[in-house]
Amino acid sequence: MAEILFKELSYAVVGAAMEVHRVLGSGFLEAVYESALAYELTLRGIHFERQKHLPVYYKDQLLGEYVADFVIEGQIIPSTGSGQAWN
Repeated sequence: MAEILFKELSYAVVGAAMEVHRVLGSGFLEAVYESALAYELTLRGIHFERQKHLPVYYKDQLLGEYVADFVIEGQIIPSTGSGQAWN
């Protein structure tokens, strides 16, 4: 079984996402869930950055950048894509 990194924070983020889904249900566009999750994380005092640009390297070669929807407390980049985290 895989080890959960940043266990306490991971559970807090999953709990926030579950609350968003519990309140909103399914059927909205991804942007609605992202906004709701940002609000829920703020309510819970969890620090995050939205639309964070991160460099992507392959064998010391910069390939480009990845834009993460969220970077939570500098440790977790959740998947918030439609159908992955919300449904």
